[in-house]
Amino acid sequence: MGQKKDKTAERVKTLFHRSNSGTRIDWETVNQQGYDFANDNQMSAAEKLALEEQGMPTFTINRITPVVEMLNFYGTANDPRWQAVGSEGSDVDVAAVFSDMADYIWYNSDGPAIYGNTINDAITKGLGYMLITVDKDADNGMGEVIIEQPDPFDIFVDPKSRDLLFRDASYVLIRKVLPKSHIAELFPEFKNKIKKASSSESQDFSYTQKALGKDQKDFTYKDIPASEGIDPKTGEHEEFLELFELWEKKSVSYINVFYQDQPTPEQLKQIKEQVAVQMEELKAEKDVALQEQTIQLDQAVQSGQMIQARYDLEMEKMQKANEEELMMAEQQMTSELVGQIQQVRNQVVTESEYDILVKDPSFAKMVIEVIPFHKQRMTQTCVVGDKTLYEKELPDTITQYPLVPFHFKWTGTPYPTSAVSPLVGKQRELNKAHQIMVHNASLGSSLRFMHEEGSIDTGHWEKYSSSPGALLPVRPGATPPTPILPAPLANAFFQIVNEGKGDMEYLAGIYSSMQGDVSGQHDTYRGMLAQDEYGTRRVKQWMKNVIEPALKQVGLVVMEYSQAVYTAHKVFRIIQPSALQEQREVEINVPMYNDLGEAIGKYHDYAAAKFDIRIVAGSTLPVNRWAYLAELKELLQFGVVDDIAVLAETDIRNKEQIAKRKTLYAQLSGQVEQLSEAIKDKDGTIETLERQLVQAGIKGKVMAAEMEISKQKAEVKAETKDIYRDTKAKQKVLQANMAAKADTENTKLGLGVQQAIKNAEINAKKDLQGNNNSS
Repeated sequence: MGQKKDKTAERVKTLFHRSNSGTRIDWETVNQQGYDFANDNQMSAAEKLALEEQGMPTFTINRITPVVEMLNFYGTANDPRWQAVGSEGSDVDVAAVFSDMADYIWYNSDGPAIYGNTINDAITKGLGYMLITVDKDADNGMGEVIIEQPDPFDIFVDPKSRDLLFRDASYVLIRKVLPKSHIAELFPEFKNKIKKASSSESQDFSYTQKALGKDQKDFTYKDIPASEGIDPKTGEHEEFLELFELWEKKSVSYINVFYQDQPTPEQLKQIKEQVAVQMEELKAEKDVALQEQTIQLDQAVQSGQMIQARYDLEMEKMQKANEEELMMAEQQMTSELVGQIQQVRNQVVTESEYDILVKDPSFAKMVIEVIPFHKQRMTQTCVVGDKTLYEKELPDTITQYPLVPFHFKWTGTPYPTSAVSPLVGKQRELNKAHQIMVHNASLGSSLRFMHEEGSIDTGHWEKYSSSPGALLPVRPGATPPTPILPAPLANAFFQIVNEGKGDMEYLAGIYSSMQGDVSGQHDTYRGMLAQDEYGTRRVKQWMKNVIEPALKQVGLVVMEYSQAVYTAHKVFRIIQPSALQEQREVEINVPMYNDLGEAIGKYHDYAAAKFDIRIVAGSTLPVNRWAYLAELKELLQFGVVDDIAVLAETDIRNKEQIAKRKTLYAQLSGQVEQLSEAIKDKDGTIETLERQLVQAGIKGKVMAAEMEISKQKAEVKAETKDIYRDTKAKQKVLQANMAAKADTENTKLGLGVQQAIKNAEINAKKDLQGNNNSS
């Protein structure tokens, strides 16, 4: 009976052959050629032999390697940095942890070296890859997320993919050809299957060699024949096997279930007891209120304000309303307590899991709403030869392919072009032109001769014809040999060589001034900065539109894998890649306990957090350090940054110790300044007190002087009063004498006036009588 075929292994091989189409082979051929040219493997053995037979030089003038090195520099000058933005307020703290987690995984995986090789593959082969995977044996079996860098020619993508990052591909496949013992070391748990596995592929091969018919050897493992595979344990030749790792996206049916928990009989019993206690308290309150209302009605009947019939009717209404209120309150209390237990929950399960759950009648009663939907799940299959090692579904958190592509020039297909491919033709032109020029110069310095057979001693001429001052004999009667001069090269030929160099710089976008050629640089410092800015725009466009989206995808895949792996409490240390090498610890999934010591949740629950990943734009591009330092100095003068920020960007030795000393000096300066301020305050207080003492002394002296003056003033005043008193008495005596004299004179004057008045009256009467008589 024949052995049963492994259908999964056959399906994986079918996918491989589907991907390994003629287009894929041609793409690998072209880019392998570009990779060879970048590594100065620019001529085949047949080409070298043909040149040697013609006496021409076989050297090459490699103008591609400097271009590749400069592009590598611009793409990998700095390490990428990621940021996470929390979806909700509760995720903000955990999102801040992701940057530290990404740095931890990056440096734990030797990310700078992997990233550099990936960019180099993108430049030379058109496509580079980063593989995010899990080392399940790391951290004592807890597992660690790591980043690897597979060879792009080992990876086969769905040919129908049209996405820049191959997110729309139905599958992604890695194929390697490895010795059987090596595969057994990679998968020790499947040693028995690997021993039984066999492969139809006897050896791997290079499509470059197959398509172009070259016989030179590349620097890749694909040129190693299977006969060179040796078992390190036995020393014998061993079989090579194909190793396939396949990732596929499969649509899986899910059910979004909303269900309500039902209380248990014990819980219902507790609810009834609790409601009974509350109802007794409420009933007692209602009875008291009913009695109060009854008394009021009795008083109304006795006072004649209410008749007996109205009294009976109102009493019946109150009793009935009281009973209804008690019944409603009991129902409300019961529903509230039951509602605290009957919470509506939401759970997402696969359709098969839901079919199993719904068979339970108790669960079926709890279901409120069912929403079916489909979700992409990632599956991973590993096949060795004709045997399937495993086939598994990855966790729900993983929705992206672990292989992230880095293109150089995306063509809208899985077959991008490299930076080297357009330069291959110009490189061949330069090689050929230099070989011809050197060969022509060689012919001009060592002449060839045309002679009649037997006219000279050919051995003597071959040995001494190019020696200075040599005597070259010619047989008698023979015609002397005629020198054959090389044809002169046209001036246009040299112009083509110079234009070819300029064309390579223009095609690559890497000019000689960017590599330190002073002849092509600007004279002024600002001109050099402007030239550096304008000359790197093509590189920045490539970084912005191709590399940064790929790095963002790397951060997203790292997030998904890390959330699936790091579910337990973990503490990891981060050494910041800054100039001052700061170090700190980060802790995730910290368990929280209640008073009874029971775990009730997690602080910094990394696996449950939801956040978006962003790449810091331009984080990998180089920075013109001198221009950056000049900018920092200006900012330092304006007080925007401190001197520590400037120190961190310099190349001074032991700047960590300098920063610490400056920090110490700053602390001491602060303390000195505080003490100086205290001394100034005390000095000011002392000066104030001294001034107050001087002022008090002055005031004392002034007061003493004032008292002396007052005393003298009082004495003078007393003396003045005595003099004034005497003077006043004398004045009174004098005034009395003068008054007496005045009275005497007035008396005399008054008597004369009176007599004159009388005489005037007598004369007037006489005149009046004389007038009357005459009339």
